[in-house]
Amino acid sequence: MIVIGAALLGAVLGVLSARRKGGNRLDLLQYGAGYAIAFALAGLIITIMIHRSLV
Repeated sequence: MIVIGAALLGAVLGVLSARRKGGNRLDLLQYGAGYAIAFALAGLIITIMIHRSLV
């Protein structure tokens, strides 16, 4: 659940970042995808750390 939430948060922040820089539609998509992947990876690492600490 953390991974999905982080990916969605990353996508939103990526789109907002591209919009603030004056990007077009493809820029918005690229930034959104890039941020979503980065945040999902961070969420995955956090999830693994939480899971390992509970076992």
